[in-house]
Amino acid sequence: MTELPKTFDPAEIESRWYGHWETKGLFAPERPGADPWTLVNPPPNVTGSLHIGHALDNTLQDILVRHARLKGKDARWVVGTDHAGIATQMVVERQLNAAGSKRTDFTREEFVAKVWEWKEESGGEITQQLRRLGCSMDWANERFTMDEGFSKAVLKVFVELHKQGLIYRDKRLVNWDPGLGTAISDLEVETREIKGNFWHLRYPLEDGSGFIQVATTRPETMLADMAVAVNASDERYAALVGKKVRLPITGRLIPILTDDHADPELGSGAVKITPGHDFNDFEVGRRAGIEARDMLNMLDAKAQITQTSDGLIPAELLGLDRFEARKLVVQRLKDEGFLVPHVDKDGEAHDSEPRTIQTPYGDRSGVVIEPWLTDQWYVDAATLAKPAIEAVRSGATRIVPKSWEKTYFNWMENIQPWCVSRQLWWGHRIPAWFGPDDLPFVAEDEEQAGRLALAHYEQESGRKLKVVFQNSENFRAGNEIVGWIGTAQNVGSNPVDADTVVLRQDPDVLDTWFSSALWPFATMGWPDEDVKALGRYPNDVLISGFDILFFWDARMMMQGLHFMKEVPFKTLYLHGLVRAADGQKMSKSKGNVVNPLGLIDQYGADALRFFMAAMESQGRDIKMDERRIEGYRNFATKLWNAARFAQSNGIGASTTLEPPAAELAVNRWIIAETVATVQALDLALADLRFDEAANTIYQFTWSRFCDWYLELIKPVIQGEGSVPATGAGADETRAVAGWVLDQILVMLHPFMPFITEELWSKMGTRDHEIIVAKWPMADARALDPAAAQEIDWLIRLVSEIRAARTELNVPPGTLLILYVEDDSVSVEVRGRLFRNSAAIERLAKVKPTYLTNSVEEAVIRADLAAGSMSVSAEGLTAYAPLSGVVDLEAERARLTKAIAAAEKERDGLAGRLNNPSFVERAKPEAVEKARADHAEKAAEAERLSAALTRLG
Repeated sequence: MTELPKTFDPAEIESRWYGHWETKGLFAPERPGADPWTLVNPPPNVTGSLHIGHALDNTLQDILVRHARLKGKDARWVVGTDHAGIATQMVVERQLNAAGSKRTDFTREEFVAKVWEWKEESGGEITQQLRRLGCSMDWANERFTMDEGFSKAVLKVFVELHKQGLIYRDKRLVNWDPGLGTAISDLEVETREIKGNFWHLRYPLEDGSGFIQVATTRPETMLADMAVAVNASDERYAALVGKKVRLPITGRLIPILTDDHADPELGSGAVKITPGHDFNDFEVGRRAGIEARDMLNMLDAKAQITQTSDGLIPAELLGLDRFEARKLVVQRLKDEGFLVPHVDKDGEAHDSEPRTIQTPYGDRSGVVIEPWLTDQWYVDAATLAKPAIEAVRSGATRIVPKSWEKTYFNWMENIQPWCVSRQLWWGHRIPAWFGPDDLPFVAEDEEQAGRLALAHYEQESGRKLKVVFQNSENFRAGNEIVGWIGTAQNVGSNPVDADTVVLRQDPDVLDTWFSSALWPFATMGWPDEDVKALGRYPNDVLISGFDILFFWDARMMMQGLHFMKEVPFKTLYLHGLVRAADGQKMSKSKGNVVNPLGLIDQYGADALRFFMAAMESQGRDIKMDERRIEGYRNFATKLWNAARFAQSNGIGASTTLEPPAAELAVNRWIIAETVATVQALDLALADLRFDEAANTIYQFTWSRFCDWYLELIKPVIQGEGSVPATGAGADETRAVAGWVLDQILVMLHPFMPFITEELWSKMGTRDHEIIVAKWPMADARALDPAAAQEIDWLIRLVSEIRAARTELNVPPGTLLILYVEDDSVSVEVRGRLFRNSAAIERLAKVKPTYLTNSVEEAVIRADLAAGSMSVSAEGLTAYAPLSGVVDLEAERARLTKAIAAAEKERDGLAGRLNNPSFVERAKPEAVEKARADHAEKAAEAERLSAALTRLG
């Protein structure tokens, strides 16, 4: 046994133990024959740093994997990072800009090489931060979504899906980021409320008979309008359906058609349709029979005005930024009489109506996103979604909380084609090579693509051909792979004859969500290894924020079922968000972001982890509360001091997994309480009720063990009065206390790994670390109802006496005589009083005495009648005279006044809560606080009234 320092120092302990665990390979111990248990972490961006959401997500995962490891399973927690195409490319480009150069100064290959250099030098920050949190990940097998093995899986999946017709090229609208020059996912779009305007426009009918009025927040898009839609039920426009209007500025004739998208109750009931620049309009256009290839596009990749295919946009608008063009378009509409003025409430006319508009921005570029019509690669998500829907319906994968199932089904049943191409240089290059007629050949490498192209074009031309690859090292060196068809041409510096086919690889890369969708099986060795046979797939559980349910979780379901023919995880647990203390979402712009590393510096990783677990209640959002984290730091200190107390009293490491034999009721009670705690903890973790699990071990450790058991056994192990500090009772108690403390350390280890490992090592000689110890046995045979009833009775009695003393202002050190009616108690209660009298006197500062028919009885009863403290427990009512101990009249007056004040506040709050106007109109948090305050004051009034009654 090594003596513990007086002060608990988390920082020193954490750095020392984490390095020890990792060096010894204890995060993936060799356990041949053990049941496999796997978990994959949502791979953080390689550019990222630990934020509070990561802290929650990874804490919950670590609790489960440490618990599985303690249960003897072959637990594997796969760790890795995502290459984060956009974010990483931006980081490296900023470095280049700072050095006076830019990406386009380099070839693609040179730029990608620079990204790899950055990754090796600076890309591991978040993995070091996960270590600080205590994450017991399998670092020896760390993965990266761009590593060789994972990339092989990505290419295989793309090629296979293309062969099956589930990946295809199509022209559709995407979220286009003009600042980054790429399509982005919905998750990378940040919607902001912006003060904007609503312009009302008049479109003249072709025959000159009148106008139809429309409204828009983006008047410049009228340059690419292709229709005006009205609702078929709108009688105002029935006679106009089928007619045409002539657009101002461009002069384009467009039809008036019917579509349910037009709502007769909104505005004029007529809607301008720009299918090439609005997602809703795109669908209207398709319903109207307009093919995507025929939809007009008026913007280039930088969101500048470009000429539409019909050539009708005036030259002075071409090349202008979209917002500059807006000003000119509005001015021309006004000058030509097509702008309908807005008249405000004061009767003044304005060009537009002010509106607050939900505007999409790129979360990284900060630029307004444009719906843009472009050719991209798409996955047939609707087909892949069907087995994933059935997997949840059948229970093959359960979603926790179950309430998220409805959202999952709604999204999956209405899923749209998934755009998987991005216009970047960093990422998995799309394995497609285009011929001279833009026909793509999809293959895992150039050689296979060349053979596909050769076969196609030789059959088409009927002659022998060759293939070369444009913009590749092979082509620059003049090395022909296999060959091409076409007229004589020149590519780069190499002459190409009519018998040479030039193939150029698609310059785009894959969306990072596409590669991360393979995470549960590609990280395990697929496709080179049979990961199912090795027991590595499916994963037992996936823990994820609800915000990536569709972007990642559902896509893993689709890809896992398609390629592995089995769900990727048996359980999907969706946690909530960590919010600021006032309930607001954390954001840098609000300045309310909390740095978890700062919290670890201040309170220790164990305290932060325990806070996360204790507050995680089946997906509900967590409000940040630093005082709670401080409280859990105090909990760790309490445990530390309990271990020091144990050391100083000869209590050390247990030598058995089985509970020691025990005769004393207090020892039989704590053994039973320990087993009941193990049972409750197992059930809570099986149900993924992290808050319940944390509260279970917290209450047992703090209340049952530290506050009660250690206090109750002090007379036995320290000696007191006639009780010696040695002997069978003391030896038994030390053995039981050591065993219970060991069980606490093991049960608490998943939540607080550092302090538990430190205490485990210092309490005695061990042959293994706690991280690979055995989980306690929940043996119901150790439950002892008789001992539980006796000690619970004792605790209630002591608690009652302590509360009464506090309420009546009895000086803490004053020993009171507690009189018990001799003939009012049963034999059983007499036995309890006898066996526990020393503990009652020590803990409650009262000396139980029987009140018998004696000469002194009349005097004692008179003292009791003058003023006394009454207490009760099951089968027992007792009294302690207070005359001469407290000022009885002053106490009665104080209590009466306090009762009146509490009742007044209680009744005032009741009045507010009974007022429907307050409950309906006040903010929910105000109503909730009023209810809590009312309950508190009601309880206070009741408690004080009981104290006055006790006083007599």
